[in-house]
Amino acid sequence: MKINYISKNYKITSHFKDIIEKKISKLEKYFNKNFDVKVNCIEQNDDHKLEITINADGMFFRSEVLSDNMFNNIDSALPKIERQIVKTCTKNKTRAIKDFVDTLEFLEEIPKEEPRKVVKTKRFELEPMTIEDAEFNLDMLGHSFFIFLNAKSGEVNVIYRRADGNLGLIELDY
Repeated sequence: MKINYISKNYKITSHFKDIIEKKISKLEKYFNKNFDVKVNCIEQNDDHKLEITINADGMFFRSEVLSDNMFNNIDSALPKIERQIVKTCTKNKTRAIKDFVDTLEFLEEIPKEEPRKVVKTKRFELEPMTIEDAEFNLDMLGHSFFIFLNAKSGEVNVIYRRADGNLGLIELDY
């Protein structure tokens, strides 16, 4: 397990690192020993945001928590990640559900998941447009994302609205 710490306006103490390492090490049972963890600590005004991203065996698990105390964020973020791990592994049938019940650290019970189905399909032609035009369409439609053909690169891109109100752009590599 390799943990990479990133901070913005927040001082990461050795005590904080010890707590993170101790708690994240409880998740080792789900993976082989070679997984990467990125811990991002951000302080804005009186809010503390903790983002934990785990990259293990080609799978990504991510949790983002915002509160007034970074230490409370740890206890909120790890159950979210464990829930994602359990959901992914039981969905893929990589482990028996009974094994999870015996090893849960942060959750009281296994999350129940109802099967999903595709209820609507949309088809549309992509017309070349600039990023600014795509942003305009995103706002006009009131959606959280918009798929478009980038006029400059000729590639399919996705523009999306981030939680902080800014926009993100996804460029596909294939």
